[in-house]
Amino acid sequence: MTAMLVILAIVALLLFWAIGVYNRIVALRNHFRNAFAQIDVQLKRRYDLIPNLVETAKAYMAHERETLEAVIAARNQAATATGKAAADPTDALAVRQMATAEGALGHTLGRLFALSEAYPELKANQNMMQLSEELTSTENRVAFSRQGYNDSVMSYNTAIEQFPGSLIAGSFGFRPAELLQVTDSPEERQAVKVRF
Repeated sequence: MTAMLVILAIVALLLFWAIGVYNRIVALRNHFRNAFAQIDVQLKRRYDLIPNLVETAKAYMAHERETLEAVIAARNQAATATGKAAADPTDALAVRQMATAEGALGHTLGRLFALSEAYPELKANQNMMQLSEELTSTENRVAFSRQGYNDSVMSYNTAIEQFPGSLIAGSFGFRPAELLQVTDSPEERQAVKVRF
């Protein structure tokens, strides 16, 4: 009888332990999903600012149409990629595609700002200055949100890769999450050069 109680106690302890590990992994997964949602909020704000910025620049940079169109196209690609990644932040491919699209958008925005330096009237335009300031502020928020997301992903990935969490994670189909990294494209890593 005593042996049976000891065995039941051990089984109960193992069950409670497994439930605890499972719940911790779920909490960490929800934490990194929430962190991704914070990125999504900031990126949507960024995407809303970009058309206004381009419209303001259009009046001054009429012969720079190609750059302006490239910014809008990159914005649309990034918004689409972010939507796919937001639908399932555990989809590594979608997160990588989002990071690539965001890198391309950052590169084209850099070209726009570099070109705007050649237009003193545009630089002095109150609307352009305000939009640039808001975009800069939003970029800072995006960077901070990305850092929080990557920290959350690191905690989650560590929990599902370390023993004994790996046993539970493997049994219940928890997949590693993808870190948001700077693009590997050499073109996007180089500084923008403007020639007149």
